[in-house]
Amino acid sequence: MIKERHTKYKTLDVTPLAGAMGGEIIGVDLSRPVKREVFRDIHRAWLDHSMIFFRNQDLSPAGLVRFARKWGAIHTHPFMPTMKGHPEILELIKNPSDKRNFGNLWHTDQSFVAKPAKATILHALETPLVGGDTMYSNMYLAYDALSCGLKKLLANIKVENTGNRNRRRGGQDKRDRYKGHSHVKPVSPPPEIDTISHHPIIRTHPETGRKGLYISSHTQGFADFDFEESLPMIEFLLEHIRRPEFTARLRWQPGTVAVWDNRCVMHYALNDYPGQRRCMRRITIKGDKPR
Repeated sequence: MIKERHTKYKTLDVTPLAGAMGGEIIGVDLSRPVKREVFRDIHRAWLDHSMIFFRNQDLSPAGLVRFARKWGAIHTHPFMPTMKGHPEILELIKNPSDKRNFGNLWHTDQSFVAKPAKATILHALETPLVGGDTMYSNMYLAYDALSCGLKKLLANIKVENTGNRNRRRGGQDKRDRYKGHSHVKPVSPPPEIDTISHHPIIRTHPETGRKGLYISSHTQGFADFDFEESLPMIEFLLEHIRRPEFTARLRWQPGTVAVWDNRCVMHYALNDYPGQRRCMRRITIKGDKPR
């Protein structure tokens, strides 16, 4: 079967991953310096597809950092320790004995801080024989599918996003959540970083101008509402974003590099590879205040 390619970009080809979103960038070696005009097309493809990925990339930690810096300043996770010798990188390792993995909830990265991560870059080093895929959901499409009445109802609502002890998920501390995991060891964030933030549930993308839902597993409630009042609507919306017509699924291979837009994408790391090892390196890019 011949796959469709989008060739509107001057320096590269893009093969769409799914009808909802996602595209594979063809013909770029990230281990070599990426020319300005090539990165311009990469960035344009990223805005068009919301998530892009590259196969067969051989990147050192320094090479991954070099590529990440093209997207902006690097954001540090307040709860997770970074890779030794490379403070920009978060290593996501699940060993065969581990039961829990990292990111096994529908979420958008760092939505609990005042200026959440704009982009996430993930480089696969070791992947299971089967399993360990990541699911993505297009928040533009999720918003477009809402009724006019619900769009009006949500137009001026802000959500409270919390990085730890989320009441909607039982109030568990992150350190208890990952207790017994061989690699994921959450820490207390620096005192100057506030990990509870309020953001509009309908977000306007600062580059495309499109509106999308902005909700996450970090969402605890609606600002100025009692917890019990907003809970049914939050649960409805988190179910709504999972509709198959909004989603795409990326099967990782060693050497795959993906970049997704946290301003209009939610993702979910599947935990369906018991007894196997998965090793990824992640960098997040600083963003702006959602509006």
